[in-house]
Amino acid sequence: MLNGKPSKSLTGSEIFDKADKEYILKNLTEERLVKERQDLRKQIDKKSDLKKINDVLGFPDSNWNWKYLAAAVITGVLATAYFFKDNINMTPNETNATVINKNIEAGTDKAVLTLEDGTSVLLGNDKVYQANHVISNGKKLVYKTKDNPEGEAKYNVLTVPRGGQFNILLSDGTEVWLNSESQLKYPVAFIKGAARDVELVYGEAYFDVSPSSNNKGSVFKVLSKDQEIQVLGTEFNVKAYRDEINTYTTLVEGMVAVHYNSEIQNLLPNQQSTLNATTKDFIINTVDVSTEILWKEGVFSFDNKPLKDIMKVLSRWYDFTVVFESYSIESEEFMGVLDKNQNIEDILNRIKDLGAINDYEINGRNVIIR
Repeated sequence: MLNGKPSKSLTGSEIFDKADKEYILKNLTEERLVKERQDLRKQIDKKSDLKKINDVLGFPDSNWNWKYLAAAVITGVLATAYFFKDNINMTPNETNATVINKNIEAGTDKAVLTLEDGTSVLLGNDKVYQANHVISNGKKLVYKTKDNPEGEAKYNVLTVPRGGQFNILLSDGTEVWLNSESQLKYPVAFIKGAARDVELVYGEAYFDVSPSSNNKGSVFKVLSKDQEIQVLGTEFNVKAYRDEINTYTTLVEGMVAVHYNSEIQNLLPNQQSTLNATTKDFIINTVDVSTEILWKEGVFSFDNKPLKDIMKVLSRWYDFTVVFESYSIESEEFMGVLDKNQNIEDILNRIKDLGAINDYEINGRNVIIR
């Protein structure tokens, strides 16, 4: 991590509890909300103002991750309890939601490990798994640090289902966070002197790559849908879901080279590339990194995202199927943040209170938006 890591990583719930107790401003009007949000975004990049914010929220000094986290949490909390929408309807709709046999719960740490011989091992629920080269405590999978002297890589596959997440430490010291509905293929041990290749088969992953200087100069490569990312030691996020046409690569620190369609483009920090699988178009934009990576800290962050995209993210984490009864509802845009442990009904009720939807129905693992 940049400039070291915090001694204790707060969960999403702890972040919101702290913000609620120490920083929520009461009875803000819509105009004041907008002004406060704009002012905070201007101030958050100034070190002196960042220190004040960190002091208020109790976050460590001089740490990039908490800088982005403070910005997202503060603006989200000020945005009327996690969500904010232009032309907000301040009169909540009457709640007449229908809930039938609801069994939708927030996701947990769980995954399936497929070994080199094809054997599958269920991970999660604080189950301890140990083999001669790997151990798991139910939340994280850790491989022993070693090179492969045989010259032939043996691969494991880690599959995170819908409603799951998992953390893995590869044998070279690279750490990877896998989001819901994701799969990573990687060597049990990397071949000495060869490139360190892993494959994000599908889904979303955040990489904190062990530098080449710690691995005898070997470069690290991530293969994903229609592209290859080459790095020397950096942090970045890749989103390449099977049901999305675009592959997104977001750089947090360092520099990466994205190979696609026989072309190569370098990314700088705070840049995101988008590769369209159909048209093969490749574009680079400057983005707010916090909105792209906070999922691994237990927080969902949305910045002017349409409801269709928000519900797609939530459906993966809570493992449900969403149906919109009107196309016009899908395009409603929101900004804000959500604790990943929040009850799905609370989230839907908040969206309804903003006047974006008329009602919703939960039937088993189906959510119908009206």
